[in-house]
Amino acid sequence: MSLIPHLINGERISLDERSADVFNPSTGEAHRKVGLASRATIQQAIDAAQAAFPAWRNTPPAKRAQVLFRFKQLLEANEAVISKLIAEEHGKTLEDAAGELKRGIENVEYACAAPEILKGEYTRNVGPNIDAWSDFQPLGVVAGITPFNFPAMVPLWMYPLAIACGNTFILKPSERDPSSTLLIAELFHQAGLPKGVLNVVNGDKEAVDALIEAPEVKALSFVGSTPIAEYIYAEGTKRGKRVQALGGAKNHAVLMPDADLDNAVSALMGAAYGSCGERCMAISVAVCVGDQIADALVDKIVPQIKGLKIGAGTNCGLDMGPLVTAAARDKVVGYIDDGVAAGAKLVVDGRGYRMAGHEDGYFVGGTLFDNVTADMRIYQEEIFGPVLCIVRVGSLEQAMQLINDHEYGNGTCIFTRDGESARLFCDEIEVGMVGVNVPLPVPVSYHSFGGWKRSLFGDLHAYGPDGVRFYTRKKAITQRWPKRASHEAAQFAFPSNG
Repeated sequence: MSLIPHLINGERISLDERSADVFNPSTGEAHRKVGLASRATIQQAIDAAQAAFPAWRNTPPAKRAQVLFRFKQLLEANEAVISKLIAEEHGKTLEDAAGELKRGIENVEYACAAPEILKGEYTRNVGPNIDAWSDFQPLGVVAGITPFNFPAMVPLWMYPLAIACGNTFILKPSERDPSSTLLIAELFHQAGLPKGVLNVVNGDKEAVDALIEAPEVKALSFVGSTPIAEYIYAEGTKRGKRVQALGGAKNHAVLMPDADLDNAVSALMGAAYGSCGERCMAISVAVCVGDQIADALVDKIVPQIKGLKIGAGTNCGLDMGPLVTAAARDKVVGYIDDGVAAGAKLVVDGRGYRMAGHEDGYFVGGTLFDNVTADMRIYQEEIFGPVLCIVRVGSLEQAMQLINDHEYGNGTCIFTRDGESARLFCDEIEVGMVGVNVPLPVPVSYHSFGGWKRSLFGDLHAYGPDGVRFYTRKKAITQRWPKRASHEAAQFAFPSNG
């Protein structure tokens, strides 16, 4: 069984360390192993990144951009290979994996604009013979800790922009599906990235804690569950680090009585069941304003849920693959059991799904609950599986109150033909990313991604303009060159332009 190595200082490193199995979720078989970095290995990566930083920070942004342009081309040329690795280790379909990669490439494209996004500001003669300007300077060694559900896209949210800004980077990807992440990092080196600028270390909590505690690491980016996000934020900021930690979600879609139901159903199918529900932007709650729209939704969506094409992620033409691990499958099944016990109406039951020839795969079929209430666990907690809950309310105001009262505030959307309702929803909803007739309002690369409340710990969102601010420090410089023949008396009052 092959061992997935670390990538340190541009070289594959396989050390005699602890290891973990990497499974194919479609078969349930362990087909690779991955090394779990010790603190010494993490320090080796930090040392490589720190040694590479002085030369890289002084590399002109235009030259950094040239490397990024070549990297983008290599990603596009290797789309099929990368997608296959994602499907083998995560379980999502090939089409979904390719879509994930494309959204990651968009962030590389944004980072290619390094000469533009790093331009500072300049003002001449803010005072007599005094000029002032500001520029964006890199932090140094920064790190990212990324989740299993987007092994290509989420790392590409982080390190291309951090590196474009002049930092060096250490990536700790999920140990559940690290192969595509490693290949992508190697493609960056093929594009001409100097050794040590990007390092990949596989690992578990020991590796995470080593990055948190290392004084050389100036900033941490994280995407994952809320408990871990809160832990990383608290421990990182306590040590003076800059931290952005994106956590969990419980995303609601509000269906108004005037919604275009056919389009809403199509949107909900993809948003609830795409990637087997393993997305932080997945819609897991449909809030129906009135029984009429709720009943109509059930009538239309049930046949589509039962008709989902489910199978091994490496096959083409599927709607949904398996969950990532046996533990993830069992957790989702446990939530379904809990919903039934709590009194929710189980309209479509995905438990017990078996695929011929893949009986040991981690499959759960599409599941639908109706008459879910806010006190139920299936409503309150992030299930992270192919489970959609229908909640019935009497008005838009009740729907908005329901959403605003939830601890998470990652993403939400409203389906309506009424501009007044949409405007009220966008203005008053306490959620970071909002869609109007758009079920997955994931911002494009030149905006920024992030939720509110317990979905984000930190002041700055991921990628886009907020990413530039996160990975740089702004320095303001005021400069004076007095005329040679002039002499001014000392001033003891605070200086001003008055």
